[in-house]
Amino acid sequence: MSKQVRAIVIAGNGTNCERETAHACRLAGAEVVDIVHISELLSGRVLLQDYHFLNLAGGFLDGDDLGSAKAGANRLLHAPIKDSEEHLSEHLRKFIADGKLIMGVCNGFQLMVKMGLLPALEKDFTQSVTLTFNDNGRFEDRWVYLKADPESPCIFTRGLDGITLPVRHGEGKLVVESDATLEQITAKHLGVLQYSLPDYSAPTQDYPLNPNGSTAAIAGLCDETGRLFGLMPHPEAYVHRTHHPRWTREENLPEEGMGLWLYQNAVRFIRDELL
Repeated sequence: MSKQVRAIVIAGNGTNCERETAHACRLAGAEVVDIVHISELLSGRVLLQDYHFLNLAGGFLDGDDLGSAKAGANRLLHAPIKDSEEHLSEHLRKFIADGKLIMGVCNGFQLMVKMGLLPALEKDFTQSVTLTFNDNGRFEDRWVYLKADPESPCIFTRGLDGITLPVRHGEGKLVVESDATLEQITAKHLGVLQYSLPDYSAPTQDYPLNPNGSTAAIAGLCDETGRLFGLMPHPEAYVHRTHHPRWTREENLPEEGMGLWLYQNAVRFIRDELL
């Protein structure tokens, strides 16, 4: 494999943010960024092992119906690769074991949760949390403030205290299967992003700062390695200051857009650790 950062963005079955995600990867410095339909992986024409960074984009995966992303999770876990005795999940396990990165956004986050990739407390594709309807029963399209946990192992949020990103979801409320699960998430600092007050000083359950009523205000999760990461807000939608709704009124907005920082951290890690 050449000494280039290679990112893959999965498309198909209703996703519609793959081009924005690919653009964010390119802006962050990835030299190879391929948008690949899921059918190309299942046919064996494209192999996960040829990439360093897997992106599960947002959109309306499998119709965004009740149990959104569950059909996609079953597809990735159980679908066989054409003319092979292997399943795609085996390639995914190898990808993870090789220390590579995965980011899921919105429906992609739902996909990772329902596959058991996050928070991966059991490390065997066992689901322990889910995402369900927002408390207000409505689709939410707004900008939110996110407090980052400085003690989290998450690769993507290194060096960040807080970021502002847009949310666009109807099923974004994270719930856990038990108090013990939440205790583990908290103790291991896996709830890496929380909906917060505007100054990023503290998490909040108050609407609309917390747009969905998520347990412990969790907006994003990572696994214990910090290499698997998912979040409901859309970082690919804020990679330039003009994406922010107040860009003509706020002089202190960063030129590159806060969402880009997550992708830059991913590319930096790949160059330092995987190439």
